[in-house]
Order: sequence, then C-alpha cells, then structure tokens
Amino acid sequence: MPKAEKVEVLCIGAGPTGLGAAKRLNQLACPSWLVVDSCDEVGGLASTDVTAQGFLFDVGGHVIFSHYKYFDDCLDEALPEPEDWQHHQRVSYVRSRNTWVPYPYQNNIAMLPKEDQVVALTGMIDAYAAAKTATDKPSNFDEWIMRNMGEGIANLFMRPYNFKVWAVPATKMQCEWLGERVSVPDLKLTATNIILSTVTSNWGPNATFRFPSREGTGGIWKAVRKTLPESRVRNSTVIIKINTTRNEATTSTGDVIAYRSLLSTMPVDVLCKMLHPPRDDLVKLSQNLFFSTTHVIGIGIRGPRPARIGDKCWLYFPEDDAPFYRATVFSNYALANVPPSDAKLPTLRRANEKEGYGRLDSTEKEGPYWSLLLEVAESSYKPVNADTLVEETIKGAVATTLMHDSDEIVSLYYRSFLHGYPTPTLDRNAQLQFLLPELKKLGIWSRGRFGSWKYEVANQDHSFMLGVEAVDSIMFGAPEISLHNPNYVNGKYNTERQLTSNAPTATFGAAPAADIILDDFLTTNSAK
Repeated sequence: MPKAEKVEVLCIGAGPTGLGAAKRLNQLACPSWLVVDSCDEVGGLASTDVTAQGFLFDVGGHVIFSHYKYFDDCLDEALPEPEDWQHHQRVSYVRSRNTWVPYPYQNNIAMLPKEDQVVALTGMIDAYAAAKTATDKPSNFDEWIMRNMGEGIANLFMRPYNFKVWAVPATKMQCEWLGERVSVPDLKLTATNIILSTVTSNWGPNATFRFPSREGTGGIWKAVRKTLPESRVRNSTVIIKINTTRNEATTSTGDVIAYRSLLSTMPVDVLCKMLHPPRDDLVKLSQNLFFSTTHVIGIGIRGPRPARIGDKCWLYFPEDDAPFYRATVFSNYALANVPPSDAKLPTLRRANEKEGYGRLDSTEKEGPYWSLLLEVAESSYKPVNADTLVEETIKGAVATTLMHDSDEIVSLYYRSFLHGYPTPTLDRNAQLQFLLPELKKLGIWSRGRFGSWKYEVANQDHSFMLGVEAVDSIMFGAPEISLHNPNYVNGKYNTERQLTSNAPTATFGAAPAADIILDDFLTTNSAK
C-alpha cells in the first residue's frame, strides 16, 4: 500500500551533490530531511563498478583535488586514516605524432617533430601579435583557441581533442567556462623549451591528487554515507512526478513524499518533464541544453605493468587512431583496483585475436594484473556504434601503444551514460538564467553536475559544495557562491569553510550560523 510522509527538505539524488546537502542538513540539525536515489548504492556519476573477475572501474575518470576546506574535512572524516588514501603526482601525456607529449601540450611542443614545432610556434607568434591589437573578447571557444594558441596548436591538438571530448565543434561552445581548465601557453617558456629541448609539466590544480586505497572513487561516497543517519538516505527510490502545487514527489511505487523545499540533482531536462502542473516552457527550454553521452570501457590485463606504461596517470588522444579521448592507467591509482597477483583467472582473449597467437589457453593462471579505463564521447555531431565500440577501443589501445597485440585480456567492462558532459554551448547561460530561477520560484533548487548544468563547477568537490550551498540558501537565504561565481571559487575559495567550525547548531529557519556568511566574498562582490 502506498505510503505518505512529510519532510522539510527533500533531496533527489545521492551523488556528491546530494550527499553534500545531507552533510550540511545533518550538521545544521534540520528537523526532518530525506535524500532519495534511484540506484541501489550512493555515488551517482562518481561511483565504482566491480567486474566478475575483481577489477574495479570508476564510471569515468575521477581523482580528488579540492577547492574547499569543508569538502576536505568531510572526506577526512569519512576516511580518516593515512592508509585510506594514495597520494600521486600527476604524470600525464598527450599522444601526438606517434610520441608522448607531456601535458599541457601547448607548453611542450618541443617534443614534436621539428616541422610541427615550426607550425605550432609560428601560430603562437601570430596569435601573440594579434592579441596585442585585439579590442574585443573571443565570441566562442574556437576563437579563444586561435587567439591564445594560434592555428598550429589548434589543428594539431586543441580542435581535434576538444571535438573528441565534447562531441561538439568548438565554434558552438562559449569560452567563459575555461577558468583553470585550460593552460594558456607562455610564448617565452615555449620557445625556451624548444631551444633547450626541455619540458614543463606541473601546471594545473590537479598536478597532485589523492585517490582512495580501496573501493575506487565510489568508496569515498559510501564512506561519507556512513557518517549520516541511516534512515535519512534512501536508495532504490525512483521519483516519477513532482507536484509543484502541493509540494509533493511521487515514487514509482506510488508513495508520496511531501516537502517544504526540494533539492533536485537529476538532469534538469529530465526534471522539467516531471513537473505537474506541466511547464511546457521549461521543458522546451531545457531540451535545448546540449550534452554528450559518455561510454566507459575497462580492460583488465594479465602481466606486469609494462615499462612503456610506467607511472602514467591519464593520457589524452586527439588523433583518429583511437576512438577514446582519454585513457587512465587505473591500476596505477591503487593496488586494490585490480585482483591480487595470486588470483587465478582465465584469458578471455588476446588484444589482437585476429593475428593468430596460437590456440587460446583458457587455463586459469595467476597475475600480476594491470588495467586501463578509457572514455569515448557521443552526440548528434559525433555518433558512436555501441555494438563495435569495445572492439574499436581495444584496437585503438594497440594502435597507440597502450597495449600490445599479444596482451592477455582477462576482464572487460563497458557502461554508457546518457548524460556524460554538460556542454557549455553559446546559449547555455541565457537558458540557465531563466530555467534555474523559474524552478526556484516553484520551490525547487536544481543543482549538481546536470542539475545546474555548469561544467566549470562539476568536479566532485564543486558538486558536493553545490549541495552544501543549496542547503544554506534554502535554510538561510545565503548566497550560492559556487553556482554563481565559478571563477571566484576556482581562484581562491578553498579555506573559508570548515566542517569543524565553532558555529552554533542551527535550527530550521533560524538566523545564519557564523560560518555561512563569507565576509570576504560579500565585501569583494557586493557591487556585482
């Protein structure tokens, strides 16, 4: 028989955003709140799957680096022991012109063949000269690439790679999202590297990162879940309708959850279709938001990690000899990501099973083992044949020297996600500026990677804090800094809030706690 219940705050989705909201609601002692999720485990797009052979694969390339002390505190509370984490120095390359170019590519063209160095450097010089006289801002991402890097790097790397990862032409993307995401080349540094045959590779916020020692990225969110009251986070609960007149959410089993405020982390285009009474204007507008689908392929391999792989972390592939845009050497992140060496597994196939390496030995044998995680993007601009994608991925891994023809594959993993990347198209901001406030008028805070559709604040730390800040907005009317000021967040907002603050316990509807008001932010942004 259908059930009815009532809460002050209902959150749909138990990924990083929903769990961030849960942490804040619990910290502030909200009298009644509930997080529901359709999956049987928490984590959302930051979860981890395990194959039948015991290989772990994240549902996409994830590492932990943070812009927020509050986020760090929550993770350290959930996984408090030093042995809970592996700490890494990023070792990242671009596969270009049959060689490995250290990331960021644009600063390390010294690794390219001489003729490509000339093309790239000439383009950079032209771009530098043109930028001196430019009086307007780039109107799209492609113009930004040309103005900052020139035609050589644009054609060698930036255009083909970004089409592979975004599955949309750079001319159709805005450039406001870039922030810390893309390194702008230093002309003097690049010229110096060419002359001295040196490289520069420590750029970016994820130059160092940490990764959980066990259970993959999903293990982080399972651990965070354990710090919360068990009854407040409910899995295997599918919301099918949201009545904005009665403030009620209906589940697939007919249960009704009444709420005062709703935080939704589902894709906003899906959310708008669930509203009752229908809002055709919101449905139509949300359907115009562009996104790409992500296909994730995992390969478990028997044998010692090859010297050519070494300590590489993740690798970029702009060229068309492989369908994937990124490969992660997932076994390098944690020993537990692969089975122990003494685990006996049969060989499923060779990497190139058509080359004829003799009869396949199906006898169960011991390891050691290593693994690759590869990602492929799809959209209406870039179709993908899912039926042949795994085979094409294996061939691409061989073509790019990630694997050899004779490598023994002992485990294969494949999963696709309809909503993979929220694309910052040219008209995205205008769409969101109408959509999100209209939903808020209905008592719905739509937040998260696809809830607020802002890639620039869609990492795990950002997503978590979108949930935290949405709760502060719901309870106190506090500003949502991550949502509205991504550049500020990514630039300096990383030490101003702590889980272990001395703020008084807040009650629902009470005045803001001391740690909610960010004086520095409000002072420096009051005129904006």
